[in-house]
Amino acid sequence: MAMTLRLNEEQERALAMLAEVQGVSKHEAIVRAISEAAARSVRDDRVRALSQDGRSRYASLLDRLAQ
Repeated sequence: MAMTLRLNEEQERALAMLAEVQGVSKHEAIVRAISEAAARSVRDDRVRALSQDGRSRYASLLDRLAQ
């Protein structure tokens, strides 16, 4: 799928720097950044769910430990 990406000057410099540091093309840097952001989002959602489950499951114990 072809797509146009419009960046301001600051974003263009950041992309160029990211691509250079990673030793890849700007296109590849963008693809990697998208994949990493998606994976991070899924992990964050999972951690949040596990944390909520743990807080619910061990609420009384956590309350006692806080005293």
